[in-house]
Amino acid sequence: MTTAHADDRVTLASVAEEAGVSLSTISKVLNGRADVAAATRSRVEELLAQRGYARRGAGTAAKADLIELVFHELESVWSMEIITGVEAVAKEHGLSVVLTESGSRHAPDPAWVEGVMRRRPVAVVLVFSGLAPEYRERLQSRAIPFVIIDPAGDPSPDVPSVGSANWSGGLLATRHLIELGHTRIATITGPEDMMCSLARVDGYRSAMNSAGLAVDPDWVRFGDFHVTGGRAHAAELLALDDPPTAIFAGSDLQALGVLEVARSRGLRVPEDLSIVGYDDIPLVQWVSPRLTTIHQPLRRMAEEATRIAIRMSTETFTGTPRIDLATNLVVRESTAPPAA
Repeated sequence: MTTAHADDRVTLASVAEEAGVSLSTISKVLNGRADVAAATRSRVEELLAQRGYARRGAGTAAKADLIELVFHELESVWSMEIITGVEAVAKEHGLSVVLTESGSRHAPDPAWVEGVMRRRPVAVVLVFSGLAPEYRERLQSRAIPFVIIDPAGDPSPDVPSVGSANWSGGLLATRHLIELGHTRIATITGPEDMMCSLARVDGYRSAMNSAGLAVDPDWVRFGDFHVTGGRAHAAELLALDDPPTAIFAGSDLQALGVLEVARSRGLRVPEDLSIVGYDDIPLVQWVSPRLTTIHQPLRRMAEEATRIAIRMSTETFTGTPRIDLATNLVVRESTAPPAA
């Protein structure tokens, strides 16, 4: 149960009066109870924030020794890199990690917010493109810091986040193919509503334009970052009358889909088709040929996000932490000069 000093009780009583609810309802909101109507909860939390109410002890004694890591899907191969990074830093601080799968790629669902209020972790690390303002306010009202690991979007400037240089990755991948002598280069990026997909395409376009190469609109495809997306678009691209000699896939999983289609059509990689992926997941070192790719430092991104989140639980930050880690090209056997 929430405890309050005399001055806090005055604040809570005035909030209760203005919101038209009882002190018991205020207490339920403060303790993250689910039996409060969403509209009432939102109104109470807005008034508490306006009055500058800070729950005593909210940042220390009431919290479990947990870091909560939240994904919209756990099936992606690169999720293990994220988990490994978060667990390593959590272990350094004597904390455990709880995994949650919730929502879409853009944000967790409302039920997750109710749950995290009850669990009261030390901090939350989210693998999403953003976090709705009402979710931020609820976490902040409980002094639960959060950081977004952002391999798939462009969070609001006021959201703590760790990302990577997507535009540079697209530029590096395409420039590598151009330097090998390719001129007919296609790209299969991720969903069109994700900033990282657009940034990687922009990097591709910049490299093509700098080299004076035309970009055929039919060679720019938006996939889903999964094998299925690479497979579907590669089948169409390689069936063209004048197909590309190289494909830059916006994820390693899509690159594997491209490789599958190339083999099914009797094409040799890299002799007949060069392929570049993105992410550098461990799996791509074991396919044949080994995949040339853009290394996105997923484990380091997870480590940095967790360190920031833990620091935010004990320190006051000025400004909003934002880190963008560099990407780099890893050349393996899936790329070569085009056939004469």
